[in-house]
Amino acid sequence: MKIEILGTGCPKCKKLSELTQKVIQELGISAEISKVTDINKIIDYGVMVTPALVIDGNVKVAGKIPSKKEITEWIEEKNK
Repeated sequence: MKIEILGTGCPKCKKLSELTQKVIQELGISAEISKVTDINKIIDYGVMVTPALVIDGNVKVAGKIPSKKEITEWIEEKNK
């Protein structure tokens, strides 16, 4: 599973990254987590407001920090 955190390094972007890493650890699954800070790559995803969470190429949320429950559900759904 490939997870990308889109953002320029703002506090909300860092919070989303930390929350996502925590969920991955709690679920005990293997995932590649990367941070995308290049504005052109972020725009390529159609994201205009960060932070954003991308799982296996699909934008799950943009412009806000989702709840831990939401992140868990998205990751579990992809991990089936």
